[in-house]
Amino acid sequence: MALNYIWIAFFLIAFVVALAKLIFLGDMEVFPAMVNSTFDMAKTGFEISLGLTGVLTLWMGIMKIGEDGGIVHVFSRIIGPFFKKLFPELGEEHPAHASIMMNIAANMLNLDNAATPMGLKAMKEMQQTNPNKDIASNAQIMFLVLNTSGLTLLPISIMVYRAQLGAVNPSDIFIPIMLATYFSTLAGLLSVSFYQRINLLDKTILSYLGALTAFIIGIIWYFSTISQDQITTISTLASNIILFSVIVFFILLAVRKRINVYESFIDGAKDGFKIAVKIIPYLVAILVAIGVFRTSGAMDWLVSGIGWGLAQLGVNTDFINALPTALMKPLSGSGARGMMVDAMNTYGADSFVGRVASTVQGATDTTFYILAVYFGSVGIKKTRHALACGLIADFTGIIAAILMAYLFFH
Repeated sequence: MALNYIWIAFFLIAFVVALAKLIFLGDMEVFPAMVNSTFDMAKTGFEISLGLTGVLTLWMGIMKIGEDGGIVHVFSRIIGPFFKKLFPELGEEHPAHASIMMNIAANMLNLDNAATPMGLKAMKEMQQTNPNKDIASNAQIMFLVLNTSGLTLLPISIMVYRAQLGAVNPSDIFIPIMLATYFSTLAGLLSVSFYQRINLLDKTILSYLGALTAFIIGIIWYFSTISQDQITTISTLASNIILFSVIVFFILLAVRKRINVYESFIDGAKDGFKIAVKIIPYLVAILVAIGVFRTSGAMDWLVSGIGWGLAQLGVNTDFINALPTALMKPLSGSGARGMMVDAMNTYGADSFVGRVASTVQGATDTTFYILAVYFGSVGIKKTRHALACGLIADFTGIIAAILMAYLFFH
């Protein structure tokens, strides 16, 4: 629903701005340019979607191998003790625990096809013991915010887009995204814990958070002490070693379970092809709206206005042209993806703006969409502090993404 209003707004605002330019500035070219942009962006959207087919097919096949090999269960066992402490009202034997662990693990691995069904199942199971059926329980809010914070270890889709749009090293945003999404998740977790008075000094919670936070701080400290060239070299090398190690690990897990690795890959690859074709109308729709909005001059006015305000505060504004992705992210995942693609298409996949937009895209998830789908699936109408905590996670993730981009790429 949010995307519907955004899509309509893009066209209406573009029309008003173009009309103002025609009347007050005598710009006779603005309307022809807007019409031409609809054709150009429709062609661009189709070409990008078609080009995604090969890379997306490859990675969906790899992820299917990991899924069949039991990687989701491995992650569930690793993070299970920690997450059980975050849902004290469910108790030790609640049936939702398994679904929660599977959903979080699938999200961390970017397995949307497994994450969403598990998430909806977890929400339904928590609803069965929710005493007030139209009011979100504490456990449901914690679960939702952990989803909206977008904790992702393998941002496959973003790397796929970067590869298609000509990035020399599509995975160079891997570590920056990992760091940014950690801060987003931590902010969401802390805000919910504050509202729900969860004891974060519990030994289990403290050990998990303490160890992970120390690791993240260590990474940031190390990269802040070396030159930009060294950062680029080490980050790129580490990212590619980690990603290839993941592929090998997935294959070994599948072999251990005596899975036919080749057939598993083919099954996943078929899904990749279907997804690549399926996103064509969505990508074309949002890119056409963005193209009209940009060509009318409305995008430049918006970005320039925000940039001017930040410049007055002494803030470096090199990132400002990636801001549309950040503004769209809480509202619409496909809209933010379109903004990211537009930024990389306009400025280059390896430009600073293109990398900021990519990092922002991977730093957090779409709060309004997830809230509508997950709570809507069980009939919850009163969301309590879920939206506020989700937006806190979004804001933190976006700021962290911009800062990480400056650390790694500026």
